[in-house]
Amino acid sequence: MCALSLGTPYVPPHRLAAAVLDGDTTLAGVVVTELRVPRLVLALIAGSCLGAAGLVLQEALRNPLAVPEMLGVSSGAALGVAAPLVLTLSLPAAVQPLSAIGGAALGGGLTLLAAGLGRGPSAVLLTGAAVAAALQAALLVLMVMADQLDLQLIYRYLLGSLSARTWDDVAGLWSWLLVAVPALVLCAPVLSVMRLGDEDAEALGVRAQRARIAALAIAVVLIAPVTAVCGPVAWVGFLAPHLARWFNPATGAVRWLPWSAAWGAVVVAVADVPARLALAPVETPAGAWTALLGVPAGVALMRSGGPDAKGSTRKRAHGDEPGLHGPRAASPASSEPTGTEAAR
Repeated sequence: MCALSLGTPYVPPHRLAAAVLDGDTTLAGVVVTELRVPRLVLALIAGSCLGAAGLVLQEALRNPLAVPEMLGVSSGAALGVAAPLVLTLSLPAAVQPLSAIGGAALGGGLTLLAAGLGRGPSAVLLTGAAVAAALQAALLVLMVMADQLDLQLIYRYLLGSLSARTWDDVAGLWSWLLVAVPALVLCAPVLSVMRLGDEDAEALGVRAQRARIAALAIAVVLIAPVTAVCGPVAWVGFLAPHLARWFNPATGAVRWLPWSAAWGAVVVAVADVPARLALAPVETPAGAWTALLGVPAGVALMRSGGPDAKGSTRKRAHGDEPGLHGPRAASPASSEPTGTEAAR
């Protein structure tokens, strides 16, 4: 309601339904239906895609810091969109998501190749940070080559902005969602197995290397179209999965995935309100607000560990927490004979 009502002109909440449903032709009705509603819908779609992609990466790599910003995916997508703009390559609007997907695939592919094609989750994360830094350096080179007008556009784009987005921008995302949503449904059970580790996953019939590459491919399909439209909205993929785990600590990846998408939508929609109104009439990028608030909130959620973290810690201290393979077995060292008994 705040996203649709507040701003210039101000639209009272009781007039929102009439403006949306009845096709109000006044200035307020046109602003609501043609500017604020598509902007809100785009914020919800972008946040849900980023939140789901963040959970997929974190679960596949078994690391709570595995976010698109640290794996070269977001930087590659931004490079794929900024390069045609600086190099004056005229691309149709329908092709722009393809350039973003190509850049995101380039960043993710370089990460996997540098890490030895998925040799281990730690190697993927560390080399991903290096690849992201290299792609950001390439973006800086493009910004040096750009003229003043292109430089301002690229700068606002790299911070992630929902300004001046219309229904055409929203319509360009549906085809990609039709591909990504079924892939997410099929991927969720595999993510639960990947949490056990590569050796246990292999024992259960999941090829960890291929599953990790598939997870990165799904993240690319989720992130690249959103980045092509509104830029890399930072750290939503970091905060949303931690919110999903914090409110549902006893579940697994299958239950966390829809909640992570929902929390990502909430984060972007809420961040866009101060981005539009805090320094009015000047709009600030929504990505600046998600980074400003998302990083400390995500770190705080990681430290807290969830509402029942204390109870779980207490159970583990007493050794009565059931594991995935049943009760904890007795330590092998406790059944070994002492030195005197061995001598006897």
